[in-house]
This record gives sequence, C-alpha cells and structure tokens, in this order.
Amino acid sequence: MFSRFSLPLLVAPGLLLAWPASAQAPAQSAGVPLPTFYTTYRYTAYTVYDTTSLDPPTRVSGVGGTLTLRPAGTYEKRFTIPGNNNVPMLFKQDGTFTLAGDSVRFAFHDQKGADVQRGTFRFNPATRHLTITILGYPAGNRGVYELVATEPAPAAKIEKKRRR
Repeated sequence: MFSRFSLPLLVAPGLLLAWPASAQAPAQSAGVPLPTFYTTYRYTAYTVYDTTSLDPPTRVSGVGGTLTLRPAGTYEKRFTIPGNNNVPMLFKQDGTFTLAGDSVRFAFHDQKGADVQRGTFRFNPATRHLTITILGYPAGNRGVYELVATEPAPAAKIEKKRRR
C-alpha cells in the first residue's frame, strides 16, 4: 500500500502568495496574543487513503516528528513512522512552500533531484491544529497529516542589576 503513495510529505517551493481564510486569525482581543500560523508543529496522526485497494484508510500508528513553517516560505520537516522491527524511519526534508487559498505546494530536493508535492491545508488558530492533505498517485490517493503547534518556549528572564 505504501509503495503507491509518497510518504515523504511536505515538499514546498516559493513564498506565501495569499493568506487563506482558514489560516487567518480572528481579530485580537485586548491583551491576548494571537497564535501564529508560522511556527513548529508536532505530528500527531498520519492516514493513507489508497483508492486502488478495497481496504479502509490506513491510520499509521506511532508517528512523530516536527514540521517548522517560516514566514519567508521555507520549511523543515522531520517526520518519523515505525519501520520494520519498530525501528523508526525518518523522512527529512528542507525546502520551500507556497500557499494560495487552501492549497499548499511544497518543493524540495532529495537523492532523486527536485520534487514537488501538492495538496490542501486547514489551520484552526483557536486550537493551533493544522491538517495537511498531500495528493498521491494514482489520482485519488492521498496522505492526511494531523499536526498541533508546539508550545512556544518561555522567554528567558533577564535580571536587572540593582544600583547601590
């Protein structure tokens, strides 16, 4: 089943073209900072839809890793799934991404050269949840990734020196 779908998700070239409505945050209320779309996300689920099989979608257990999306349109993906004998398989990608409406395009280079993956995304600023669907081959196949933004690191405290 996995041979027909490109597991290395998230490929991306380009810069942000347009803010999709799903990625826009509501108006900020007084004193409450809004979550940002551009951050590091943790993978929480991965489901493979294979239209060439009568089997139901395959929810891959034990996924892990992170996806970092930067405002300049670059990304860093570190995605892991259990492999043979439960040895994790790491998919590492660095590239660029482009957003247009609810569409996403990832571009990267790997051992085979330049590659592009396309799909859609949904971002919920209230829950900081991101769903990315990457289109597969043949047409109709897809991989759905569920991610949650990681908590921002607390700001370091700077102690002021007291004058005597």
